[in-house]
This record gives sequence, C-alpha cells and structure tokens, in this order.
Amino acid sequence: MNIKPYPLIILLTTLLTTTLSAQTKNIGLIYPLSSNGKHAPLDSNTFSLNLIAGVSAAEDGFTIAGVTNLIHHTSKGVQIAGFSNHIGQKATGLRIAGFMNLSEESKGTSVAGFLNKSTNMEGLQVAGFGNFAHDVKNIQIAGFMNKAKNTSSQIAGFMNIAKKVKGVQIAAFLNIADSSDYPIGFINIIKNGEKSLAITTDDNLTTLLTFRSGGRILYGILGIGYNLKNKKEIYAAEAGLGAHVYTSQAFRLNLELSGLTLKDFKAGEYFKSSIKILPAFKISPHLEIFGGPTFNYVNTNTEEGRNLTEKFISKWESKNGNKIQGIYAGYTAGVQYIF
Repeated sequence: MNIKPYPLIILLTTLLTTTLSAQTKNIGLIYPLSSNGKHAPLDSNTFSLNLIAGVSAAEDGFTIAGVTNLIHHTSKGVQIAGFSNHIGQKATGLRIAGFMNLSEESKGTSVAGFLNKSTNMEGLQVAGFGNFAHDVKNIQIAGFMNKAKNTSSQIAGFMNIAKKVKGVQIAAFLNIADSSDYPIGFINIIKNGEKSLAITTDDNLTTLLTFRSGGRILYGILGIGYNLKNKKEIYAAEAGLGAHVYTSQAFRLNLELSGLTLKDFKAGEYFKSSIKILPAFKISPHLEIFGGPTFNYVNTNTEEGRNLTEKFISKWESKNGNKIQGIYAGYTAGVQYIF
C-alpha cells in the first residue's frame, strides 16, 4: 500500500501552529476581546496594544497596556503598563510599569513606580519603593530599599540589604551585608567589617560618644554629646563618613568628613563641617587611640558660637555682625572600642 505522507505533514503543521503561533500584532481591550481572541495566550507578537490588559505567550517588539501585560514566556523589546508587567521567564530590553515589574530573569532596564522583582537581573533596576533580586549584575536604585544576594551596587533612600556587594552601597540610613567594602550610610552592619564605640573631644571641648560602622574601607559616623565650654548651646550631634586609607597590624590612617551641630533647642544655630586626618594606634585587639588635625568650616549666629573659636584662617561676617562664617584649623582625639 502506498500512503502519501502529505496529509500527515499537514496535520502535524496544524497542531504545532495551534500550540504556539507567531502573530505580527495583537490589538484589543482585554483578553479575550482582542484581535487574537481566545488564542492570545498561545501567540507570540511583535506589537501588542491593549487598552486594559494583554495576554500572550511571548513578545518581541513593543508591548503596551493601560493596566497590565501578562507574558507567559519571554519578552524582548519594550513593555509599558500603567500598573504591572508580568513575564514568566526571561525579559530582555526595557520594562516600565506604574506599580511593578515581575520576571524570572531580566536583562536591560526595569523601571517601576513601586516594585521590581527578578530572580536574576543583568542591568538596571529603578523603583519608587524597592528592588528585589537574587543576583544583580549592575545597579539597583530605589526610593526606600534594595535587597539582593549578590550585587554590583545599590543606592537607596533608606536601606540596602545584600550578601556580597562588589561595588558601593549608598543609603540615607542603613546598609546590611556580609561583604561590602564601600558602604556609604550612617549605620553599616557589615559581617566582615567592623563596628566601634568611641569617646572623642576636640579643640572646642565638644565631647561625643560616637558609633562607627562599616566595611574594610568606608564607614559611617553617628555621635551625640555635650559641649563643655558653652552654657546654653551644649547639646551636640555629629554625622559623617570615614575611610581607612592605610591599614597595618598596629597602625592605620583614617580620613573623616563630618558635620556637627550645637543646639539649645530654642534659637540660634551652630554648624561645623570638618575634614579630619586621624592616625590611629591599636593598644589591644579591641582598643584603639586616635587623634590628629582637623580643618573646619563654621557657620553660626550665636554669641557662644562666635566665641568658641579664637583664631580663624579666614572669616566672613554679616552686615549686622550677628552671623559669621569662618575656616580654621583645630584638632580632635579619642579612644574607641572595636567589636
């Protein structure tokens, strides 16, 4: 019997086509009210426009929806949604959503008003609230927080959380990591870094209890205390950033940038910003003494603030003489317990 193979080939082709079909475009309101109809979840498109929500197997081009894009497999190109983009597998290109972008893997740029979440991210994540990923090869930027296992760099309005950071962590308040050499924040909890409590005093007799925390190179500074010279503006607060520019077994050289204010919580202001060069000597595994010169800029409109410094390198006074600005050289010293 001679059976021609052509009907069998046609049947197989039809089955494959109905399983996953490639369309040039899909235009509609919401699934299934679109040009691809009920077949939309099996289609791959190069252009999709849906006023409310779009559904497809894959997108390779431009995709836009008023509310959400739901892509079961992969996406390439640009996906824009008023609320969310959902990509089941790998997303390559640009994703913009008013609320969130979700994907298994991402390559390119994800921008969301609230949240970006991917297992692996190669590119840039930008979110109004938070970015969440397992491995990130590039930068996470968020208004509130970033979280990743391994990442290149993180920038957040409040906090960053990671295991291993290859680049910098920048946060307005808190950085947490197992390994991060360059954290920039007021508090940095780094597993392979260090934390210390110090008592310091300077040429103006401002005595502070300071908390320093950070990685092998950079660290943050927070301090509170009193000025022992003033009678009114006695309450002091300090914040800053430091760097271990040279480290040996018993000696290291630290460079610090800090800002200090003195308050009586009534009227007037005293602000001092300082550059500090601080040689430090370890006298035990956990105890260190340090001290060195400081170069300071002062801005004050109080009588006690003007009297704190006698000699200025350069000084400017307001027309009525109530406010002065000046640059002067001073010193600071302290002892700290490292843990």
